[in-house]
Amino acid sequence: MRANANYTIHRHQSHFGWDRSIPSVLTVAPGDIVELEAVDGSGGQISPISTVGDVAALDFSKVNPVTGPVYIDGADPGDVLKVTVLSFAPSGWGWTAVVPGFGLLADQFKEPALHLWKYDAQTLRPAAYSPIGRVPLKPSLGTIGLAPAQEGQHSVVNPRRVGGNMDIRDIGTDTVLYLPVEVPGALFSVGDTHATQGDGEVCGTAIESPMRVCVKFEVVKGWDLKFPRFTTPGPVTRHFDETGYDVTTGVGPDLMEAARAAVSEMIDLLSKNRGLSAVESYMLCSVCADLRISEIVDVPNWIVSFYFPRIVFD
Repeated sequence: MRANANYTIHRHQSHFGWDRSIPSVLTVAPGDIVELEAVDGSGGQISPISTVGDVAALDFSKVNPVTGPVYIDGADPGDVLKVTVLSFAPSGWGWTAVVPGFGLLADQFKEPALHLWKYDAQTLRPAAYSPIGRVPLKPSLGTIGLAPAQEGQHSVVNPRRVGGNMDIRDIGTDTVLYLPVEVPGALFSVGDTHATQGDGEVCGTAIESPMRVCVKFEVVKGWDLKFPRFTTPGPVTRHFDETGYDVTTGVGPDLMEAARAAVSEMIDLLSKNRGLSAVESYMLCSVCADLRISEIVDVPNWIVSFYFPRIVFD
């Protein structure tokens, strides 16, 4: 159910990069609810009729636009902006791609690839990936954050202490997010909405899907928060848990290399057991499988595990 919003901000009121000098498109009071129309991560460069050629031709200066910024009255540097995610209105379509030079295994997957998704925007029934696979959906916000204090334009691709492109799949409905405020009014923006995502978003994209989101703003005065925090309303993996997981691991002294090994092993497993190509397996892992640090104390080797939900193939 969509929340009743005090204001609506449309997709054309968006910007590229974080910059404290960007004029706000709306001023609100604490307690107000705002509906924002978020553009997909490609900035509209990929559409429901796109081909893989559109991935190869992506203009990276136009990716990850964010809608806003919103000025929140009474939010001052040193405060915290409390953002409650109230509801999503999904579009019913999305895309997942391998973008050359991007992703955990960019050195192994050098050619562009694209999968287009259709899903029921009302019921959010699992979306078909192939004749044998269906992925449970759970909308989330890939990019959500505030303007940084440092002057000038800053990339929207990476996260920072005031939020940004965090790609945390659990920032979804009824999540409460706390962001440190560095500039007057906080200057809040949001974009890069996902129909679902695996923890790690290993190929670099989730089910990238434009949608509208309603959020409520509150200000917590004088809380010296170092980095973003959030609370979830309940279990975070219920949509995947029902029939268990296949799990691969990577072991070694470098967490990044262990993560790469765990994902590579899962790609091999899916390719051999499910008949998917390696690149199909890679994209599927990015939207539904979860990277976890399983052990980080038994020097000199750590263990990273990669959990693939078996419900996708049931």
